[in-house]
Amino acid sequence: MISPGTIAQDSRVRHLTVSTIQVDDIRSLLPLANPHHPLLWLRQGDGITGLGETLRLEFSGPTRMADAARLWREVAAAADISDEVRMPGSGLVAFGTFAFADSSAKSSVLVIPRMILGRRDGVSWITRITESDSGTEPMASAPSATPFGDEYRISLTPGAESVDGFQAHVAEAVERIVAGNVDKVVLSRDLTGHLPAGADLRRVLADLALGYPNCWTYSVDGLIGSSPETLVTVSNGSVTARVLAGTSSRGRDAESDHRAAVDLQSSTKDQDEHQFAVQSVLDSLRPHTAHVITSEMPFTLKLPNLWHLATDVEGTLTDDASSLDLIDALHPTAAVAGAPTAKAVALIDELEPFDRGRYAGPVGWVGADGDGEWAIALRSAQVEHNGDVTAYAGCGIVAESVPEKELAETRMKFRPILDAFA
Repeated sequence: MISPGTIAQDSRVRHLTVSTIQVDDIRSLLPLANPHHPLLWLRQGDGITGLGETLRLEFSGPTRMADAARLWREVAAAADISDEVRMPGSGLVAFGTFAFADSSAKSSVLVIPRMILGRRDGVSWITRITESDSGTEPMASAPSATPFGDEYRISLTPGAESVDGFQAHVAEAVERIVAGNVDKVVLSRDLTGHLPAGADLRRVLADLALGYPNCWTYSVDGLIGSSPETLVTVSNGSVTARVLAGTSSRGRDAESDHRAAVDLQSSTKDQDEHQFAVQSVLDSLRPHTAHVITSEMPFTLKLPNLWHLATDVEGTLTDDASSLDLIDALHPTAAVAGAPTAKAVALIDELEPFDRGRYAGPVGWVGADGDGEWAIALRSAQVEHNGDVTAYAGCGIVAESVPEKELAETRMKFRPILDAFA
């Protein structure tokens, strides 16, 4: 195990043996996941789930993603890989989740399971991974689906940031913006609770996956959620991203729902917030890409509980950047930090009374060739080994922001996690 801050001292390359074979259709991945420590990346029934742990790499500090990219290249280069499937998610894969802040006390991790089960476009596979020098035998047989554990419900209540405290911090942020100190800042608040002993986290993940099928439902090292925002996808030299910023609640009927989407599309406040986010992604990708394409105007993305302004970005890599290199270049985007980035992050550190941990950081997976899929860890909660749960939600603050409306937006964004646990 490589602990935070000890990468330089422990630079031994692990020699892994990896074998991927095609299997009969795996109709549902979630029942195969570990009930208490699930590793999962799922959207519309396709994705990967990991079992066991062959290797765990931990990182911290300002260079956490760069260190991960460097060490992952070494691990992948030293691995003996047999992959008859050759699809995104087959072969050697690590699940990853990274802390939002450089100063976070929460470690960032890459987890390489002992076994990975995958499904994509009707093709299913099993990957077995062992450390060559460990003497450990590969997991022999594929796991069987197991019934979900007993039902449970927990309440999540305000944590370090109270409702009044959040509104006061939004007002303070608006003052700083009007004064010209920063253009936009994203502020969040937290809710906390506690799981009963033996709680089956697959129940929460199943609720998220069924309720938000077009989002990335994920679980990595206790961070669980369902994110609508793709930070970056890298595949065969192509790079794509989806930028979300600007939000409104869904209407109660078809007419009010249409009006809500139109109002969002025509909102100067939301359009300004969105353009900050798009520009930050374009600026970060340009050194690595050619022919970056975006739509001229954002479109409205419909989720079960709200509307988002969204812009898709596409480009072609012009260097050998991996998906880990690109999340390092992109994070944090203006959608989760603000603009200018350094000033916004400093203001977040000043106003938010908690460590975000991995909330709003990159979460996803990376393959041996550096390709991968990464989302921004939104609509999320961190589950600790002792059962403590902390959920987060935030919103972009600009000069026109009103504290009461921003509080209402966080309530909308908490809904997926609150419903899943309740």
